Amino acid sequence: MKNILVTGGAGYVGAVLVPKLLKAGHKVKVIDLYLYGGHVLDGVKGHPGLKQVKGDIRDVQLLEQEIPGTDAIIHLACISNDPSYELNPGLSRAINYDAFIPLVAIAKKNRVQRFIFASSSSVYGVKETPDVTEDLALEPLTDYSKYKALCEEHLLKEHTADFTVLILRPATVCGYSPRLRLDLTVNILTNHAVNNKRIKVFGGDQKRPNIHIEDVTDLYVESLKYPKEQIAGKIFNAGYENHTVRQIADLVKENVGGQGIEITVEPTNDNRSYHISSAKIQKELGFTPKHTIAGAVRDLKAAFDAGNIPNPMTDNRYYNIKTMQAVNLQ
Repeated sequence: MKNILVTGGAGYVGAVLVPKLLKAGHKVKVIDLYLYGGHVLDGVKGHPGLKQVKGDIRDVQLLEQEIPGTDAIIHLACISNDPSYELNPGLSRAINYDAFIPLVAIAKKNRVQRFIFASSSSVYGVKETPDVTEDLALEPLTDYSKYKALCEEHLLKEHTADFTVLILRPATVCGYSPRLRLDLTVNILTNHAVNNKRIKVFGGDQKRPNIHIEDVTDLYVESLKYPKEQIAGKIFNAGYENHTVRQIADLVKENVGGQGIEITVEPTNDNRSYHISSAKIQKELGFTPKHTIAGAVRDLKAAFDAGNIPNPMTDNRYYNIKTMQAVNLQ
């Protein structure tokens, strides 16, 4: 597969993924609104294998124009966390679900061979079992995760012998990206540890599954190589470490150089606790993450120290909801 379309390719994950796809020898087309700046793919700007298209996945005419000739689609584009989703539920549904239906239809019509969908481990809701596996019922708690689940359902119905679909349910991603998010658990705590010398933990016993951004992007690259029989119509969790929020805070403190960093714990009524099993993807695809949360923390610390994350507390571009409010996307 040589011609890859990445929707949302200028986002947090896409900004790390796209250079890896180019390095692997693929031709890559990105469709993105570039809400967080046009600079995030500057590291590969001018690469002969890259085409950047500033556009909206709700634009059916654009999809009809850009999808022909595509071998595989990696669909990352979405309004990507609960607070951002709830800011404008109608808009969020339009991007996360309504646009998905024609995207899949146009992909099939144009003989795209493989469609890889970035779902979310949040589709399970809260489970009591210690190992949340792919065969458990989905009980999404928010509209964001509900529409991820509905997209999964629709995509599986469209799967055929000529249209291979793969659904990945990643844990929360962490680590450094040129399009950095500082509104994700590990990244939030690291930012505050480095720049405030104080980490505030709400509750602390809630589990949060995480996966390093280097691992999840490696997985997307590998997903283009797996034999069709191994992945066709299948769903895989993709996580690594299921730590409690308090454990993550301790780990952050240790890896940014713990002296002088204060951890305070405050009560919370948000006791949602998520934990997933990634045994299936390891057994069936041989995928084992190589990067730890501690490594993500150290990568972020190095980026802060190098001055690569200016104004981390005040710049809207690091925070999805603040950017959504600022640009007033319609």
